[in-house]
Amino acid sequence: MSGTVEREGFAAWRTRLRWRLSGAWQWPTFAALVVVDTVVLARLPFSGGRSSLLGSLLAAGLLNVLVVAVAPRVGTWALRVRRPDLPREIAADRAGAIGMAGLSVLLIAGGVAHRGALRDSDQVSATALREARVFAAHRAPARYLPLHGEDTWRSGADLFRTCWAGPDPRKDFCVFVRMDEGLPVKRVDPDQRPNATVAGPDNPGRIGG
Repeated sequence: MSGTVEREGFAAWRTRLRWRLSGAWQWPTFAALVVVDTVVLARLPFSGGRSSLLGSLLAAGLLNVLVVAVAPRVGTWALRVRRPDLPREIAADRAGAIGMAGLSVLLIAGGVAHRGALRDSDQVSATALREARVFAAHRAPARYLPLHGEDTWRSGADLFRTCWAGPDPRKDFCVFVRMDEGLPVKRVDPDQRPNATVAGPDNPGRIGG
């Protein structure tokens, strides 16, 4: 009798272990897809222009956390309708993993659809930076020359603030370039605070520095 009980106990333990292993996909998937989504958002965003890698990481993490919070609530029921023998915890785990994979597909599809607009945005950024460099080379005080420590903050679709470091780390030489008219409009910003101070070090609009 004891041998039979032991065999039944071992079989039950093995079944539970198999279910646990088959359902341990949500958090490994989360770790992997946050990395993938970060790269997609940084290199192939679905709207606007490019953002910093840190900003993309924060956005990817937040989006995947939202999916993990919502997908199991909806997907568990659907999976258990198809597989009544599937334990609720395993169904929730799989629903979360499937939801995150779906999010990655949507981000990639959105990025591909937005690729033409992204090229235009990159061209605007490149022109604004080139204009800022030429303007600063002629207008920057001697203590900022040669220009170094370049840092650009895109504060709006057509507004760029580019700064260069000087001897005082609290005071940069900064130039605004506005690209919403036929020709770039340039002016010196009297506020000499670095972009990291004005915009914040983790601002997704920071595209340099």
